[in-house]
Amino acid sequence: MIEVKNLYKYFNNQEVLSDICTQFEEGKTNLIIGQSGSGKTVLMKCLIGLYKAEKGSILYNGRDLHNIGKKEYELILQEMGVLFQGSALFDSMTVEENVKFPLTMLTNQTEKEKDMRASFCLERVNLPNAHKLYPSQISGGMKKRVAIARAIALNPRYLFCDEPNSGLDPKTSLVIDHLIHEITAEYNITTIVNTHDMNSVMEIGDTISFIYQGHLWWRGTNNEILHTDNVEVNDFVYASKYAKAMFASQKKQQ
Repeated sequence: MIEVKNLYKYFNNQEVLSDICTQFEEGKTNLIIGQSGSGKTVLMKCLIGLYKAEKGSILYNGRDLHNIGKKEYELILQEMGVLFQGSALFDSMTVEENVKFPLTMLTNQTEKEKDMRASFCLERVNLPNAHKLYPSQISGGMKKRVAIARAIALNPRYLFCDEPNSGLDPKTSLVIDHLIHEITAEYNITTIVNTHDMNSVMEIGDTISFIYQGHLWWRGTNNEILHTDNVEVNDFVYASKYAKAMFASQKKQQ
């Protein structure tokens, strides 16, 4: 579990995050949603440690990310897996080499051990025969799955996914969503997904933190978000004219 307590973040004396208090649960896909510029990406970067907040605490199973020694901080980093928005695969490396990269950088495993772990992870994301291919030889959806395999190579306790469906068609997006959700539950990972995709919200939103103008404006589940009276949440969820018409019809029937 990751707990956020009274978190504030400033850039050039401008408040970007204000008194954020929320928690991200083990074995759940925890979504952060909000409009562009709302502060959701800044929040995720604070959680990972790329930004240091001016005030507040980020607790990794009770360990405060901002108030621990270098050694314990490095241990927490080794417990993280990150799925970057553009997959961020190395073009000059094969699929297998990409998955093995964090193992090479952060462990003392033998080549045989790394090969076995890479094979296991690629099998888990349904890419058993892609080891020797290069990123330029595979589709966008396959790249995302390779990136997921790399993100779980270290058997992380915490998995961060930044816009995992970016650039994917709706059908492939669902495949990636379900894969993230399955892996989260299977390995009891604390997974945090930064997204604006409402399909992801409805498919895998075990918990949802809605960020609005730097504030935690609403928190709930994918079922509760459809029935909230929060104006800003409804404006976000029902952004299109078609969705707004559905929302108005739903309210009339209640």
